[in-house]
Amino acid sequence: MDPSFALTLQIVITVVAGITAQVIAEYLKVPSIVFLLIFGIALGSDGWEILHPQSLGIGLEVLVALSVAIILFEGGLSLSGRELGRVSGSLRNLVTLGTSITLIGGGMAAHWLGEFPWPIAFLYASLVVVTGPTVIGPLLKQVAVDRRVATLLEGEGVLIDPVGAILAVVVLNTIIDSHSRPMEIITGLTLRLGIGAAIGIAGGGLLSFIIKTCNFLTFELKNLVVLAGVWGLFGLSQFSRSESGLMAVVMAGIVLKAAAVPDERLLRRFKGQLTTLCVSVLFILLAADLSIASVIALGWGSVLTVLVLMLVVRPLSVALCTLKSDLNWRHKLFIAWVAPRGIVSASVASLFAILLTRAGINGGEAIKALVFLTILMTVFIQGLTARWVAKGLKITSSAATGAVIVGCNPLGRLIGCLFQEQGENVVLIDTDARACQQAKEEGLTVLQSSALDTKILQEAGIESMGTFLVLTNNSEVNLVLAQRASEEFHPPRLLAAFAGTPNPDKNKVNQVFLPSFSVKEWNQYLDDNQIKLGKTIFKGNDLSEQQTRLTKLIENGELLPLLLRRDNSLQVVTEREEWRTGDELIYILRDLRPQLLKRLSGTVRTRLSLEILPEVEIATSR
Repeated sequence: MDPSFALTLQIVITVVAGITAQVIAEYLKVPSIVFLLIFGIALGSDGWEILHPQSLGIGLEVLVALSVAIILFEGGLSLSGRELGRVSGSLRNLVTLGTSITLIGGGMAAHWLGEFPWPIAFLYASLVVVTGPTVIGPLLKQVAVDRRVATLLEGEGVLIDPVGAILAVVVLNTIIDSHSRPMEIITGLTLRLGIGAAIGIAGGGLLSFIIKTCNFLTFELKNLVVLAGVWGLFGLSQFSRSESGLMAVVMAGIVLKAAAVPDERLLRRFKGQLTTLCVSVLFILLAADLSIASVIALGWGSVLTVLVLMLVVRPLSVALCTLKSDLNWRHKLFIAWVAPRGIVSASVASLFAILLTRAGINGGEAIKALVFLTILMTVFIQGLTARWVAKGLKITSSAATGAVIVGCNPLGRLIGCLFQEQGENVVLIDTDARACQQAKEEGLTVLQSSALDTKILQEAGIESMGTFLVLTNNSEVNLVLAQRASEEFHPPRLLAAFAGTPNPDKNKVNQVFLPSFSVKEWNQYLDDNQIKLGKTIFKGNDLSEQQTRLTKLIENGELLPLLLRRDNSLQVVTEREEWRTGDELIYILRDLRPQLLKRLSGTVRTRLSLEILPEVEIATSR
């Protein structure tokens, strides 16, 4: 076979396998690294022998370096300064004190349990101090936890990667050059971090200036300018001081995020796609190059080493680093449990195995095997159980309460009052001054502004609210607002009214109430006092009959289900709702009696009473 075609075929198979693994993981809602590792090992030398990463030669090292640069830049770009400010103390401790604890504890475990010589044991520990955004990010998307916990884990994953990589290089240099003095080691670490940070901050500022001022550039070209800039900063930093490039790209991403450049969300989407591709390719190639025999040869001592790292060292580190934080014990326990290792550990370990062999030092392949064993155990044990642990600890964001409602119309105000009566925080947003004033008169918290402004959404507290509901009269506007909120803040429950409009993203934006629901029509009923407020509780023996009557009233346009209390949680009804035994439904029912009859009976009101009527409307035929 022609050598160039053989190399092309290797890359094609790698990309196809990587993206296939991503698709399967997305479908099954598990961390993608699980299938990337399985596919890589299956296609490698210990499997079907289809992939041969060593055929790439030094090109594999180049591919790893440039890909990791993109991954860490995207990680820095995703960090929010406002969110990081809430956990800054704990984050600082995890990156500094936590790194030291893992280095010392991991080194001791590798020496005493894994029977590695002290230098090699500490080299292993330096490689696994990192957690890694490539695993943490996808994991937290599938396991929606409290936002402070997610921010702390994401921030640690991004910021500790360059620190860990530089630390590992310093430890390696110390092993190779045994005459290194302690002051030289500290100076080397400080210089790499400082030079990388300086170049990254300056470069990030320059990139933000270019994006903001060069209006003649198309958005697509701006994306490529940023990509070229990231690699340029990485190369410049590496040229200035080896292994400082990772810190440079992280800082560039953080600066670009803080600069609030135009169309930042689209830039992040582009970089996110590149990151997914890079992670897919790297994990497949590095896993394919792994020798399972070398992992098995490590013995049970190495398994115990990893278990101590997971169950002793990590919890101790988190306990000390979050000692003065306002996180409760459930939050701390989840953070202690979730620390899977990722691509930086794998790539640097693969590189170090080569460098140690070249230097004539034994232990390179053993270090690589132990690092991959750590990745395998942390990913499969911690990654696959994270969802169950979060639910067991009751820290999932789905348990978050409160609501941000866009639209101070009668229906929005009614739902806001119902939430508020249950003791939940509610903030309404609208540009209509008259509607905002009416909402204020009803005791609701209101922000008179556009919900397109992310600062307004932050001021409304969307990051800590359980529900984001868009109820304007314009279906297209509702979808735009909901999708923007989804991309920026990922609220646990995202709902919008868009009757008659196909949902382009069913997994994120839920259609509120009913498919044929009209905000304008039901607002008019409320304005005309043609509405009664009621509730019903679905009972097991009458569930089918209640559902039939409810469906009939809905189909006749007489009843609109609003809120559902289930498991002590108040939720806005969606169009795909399925009623269960024990559910308590709050609804509004059209009062179809003539206006004169209503006046004679004294039921005409200038404002809808929030006193919920007995459950007679559904239980009796009309």
